[in-house]
Amino acid sequence: MTERLDKALPRHPFDDDKLREECGVFGIFGSKDAAPHTALGLHALQHRGQESAGILSFDGQTFHIHRALGLVGDNFSENSVISRLKGHAAIGHVRYSTAGGTILRNVQPLFAELSSGGFGICHNGNLTNAGLLRKQLVKRGAIFQSTSDTEVIIHLMATSSYSTFLDRFIDALRQLEGAYSLVAITPKGLIGVRDPLGVRPLVLGQLEDGVQILSSETCALDIIGAKYVRDVQPGEIVNITRKGITSMSPFPRLKPRPCIFEHVYFSRPDSFVDQKNVYGVRKRIGAELAAEAPAKADLVVAVPDSGNPAAIGYAQAAKLPFEMGIIRNHYVGRTFIEPTDHIRHLGVKLKHNANAGQLKGKSVILVDDSIVRGTTSVKIIDMVRNAGAKEVHMRIASPAITHSCFYGVDTPNREELLASRMDVDKMAGYIGADSLAFVSMDGLYRAVVGDARNNASPQYCDACFSGEYPTSLSDLAEGDEPRQLSLISIKIQ
Repeated sequence: MTERLDKALPRHPFDDDKLREECGVFGIFGSKDAAPHTALGLHALQHRGQESAGILSFDGQTFHIHRALGLVGDNFSENSVISRLKGHAAIGHVRYSTAGGTILRNVQPLFAELSSGGFGICHNGNLTNAGLLRKQLVKRGAIFQSTSDTEVIIHLMATSSYSTFLDRFIDALRQLEGAYSLVAITPKGLIGVRDPLGVRPLVLGQLEDGVQILSSETCALDIIGAKYVRDVQPGEIVNITRKGITSMSPFPRLKPRPCIFEHVYFSRPDSFVDQKNVYGVRKRIGAELAAEAPAKADLVVAVPDSGNPAAIGYAQAAKLPFEMGIIRNHYVGRTFIEPTDHIRHLGVKLKHNANAGQLKGKSVILVDDSIVRGTTSVKIIDMVRNAGAKEVHMRIASPAITHSCFYGVDTPNREELLASRMDVDKMAGYIGADSLAFVSMDGLYRAVVGDARNNASPQYCDACFSGEYPTSLSDLAEGDEPRQLSLISIKIQ
């Protein structure tokens, strides 16, 4: 087992004001290159978490693990690291923390020696009753090694009265609330599972030689030359062993509620989510936005990179030129610069700079995927105006974010969300835009599934826009963990 120094990793002082997905998971079975393939898969999933990365492999006798704070390329680029991760099976994880701090003992995969053998697990999502379960387990004598909600699953398995790995796993899962896509490894193989609502994505892939793969997104299949087989269904458990793949659905059948923000921002544009090309969906969102909120302007500009597809869709629908009015620096990493107020104000230019040659004297439609606190929007609009833009009309390719997410997304407390405190006109004044508009909920659903929200199938989880949470949020009710919340299918006012 190799692990880097157990200390907190500071946030980048100039991180842009976006919602942050918690993590990405990857698993592979039956490959002599299990660890290298996993490292490549994690590279493709790096956008889902940049704070830490880990790989756990199994060689038929022994489990091998390497976990570290930082990016995949910083920790898994040396042959000496990969060569120690021997085996035909492996699971991997990239993380952006929502439950538990950024410290090494929270880095996944988590591993434990249970009475029936070694067990490792990676988790994308968030358990909304983890605090309550943790209290109960501690009273029964459990000793937790991390502050991650994922460790609750291991303790539930350890205390289960069932005998087999799979039965213990199912017993533990039946006690969980919230969102989870999980990839687990045992001496016999891999297990993949999505929660009964399918909030977080998980797909099954295959290499030409029959090697089986589980991944958060299809882009991780592409990087290793694997083909997409199918989505793991909500409430489905996929068990991969040398005998093949078996599937079971041991949970009560519920109407799926996958996260609609995967289509707006979280997933990579080249991925397919719910069998829909994310790039194409984002262009359609932009077209809907152009129909709902036109503006008299000379050109359309994206806030790169996440605003690019929607801006292209807007420009095509509005018959306006799309120009690169903002240039993004892709080579910004963590910095030693002390984040004083003055430097923090300038920091946005480390990632974005206005292209004055395209903006001067022009009326600009500026397209971004979302507004969270609004702090970056203020700086971007100010930068565009300073480059000589005559007017700036802000268009947002998602409905207004009015509520926090508790299903694996790092969302500010509700009082920090700009749209929870202001109407659209006040928000426009706050960020300095000549006008501001968000795509409607129906417009978003039309872009994703071709129908208005109330007619759509599937109905997505859109709680960050609507406040309608599809699961119980017991930890909020208990008051234990204010970032993790309560009560089934209610609208929190």
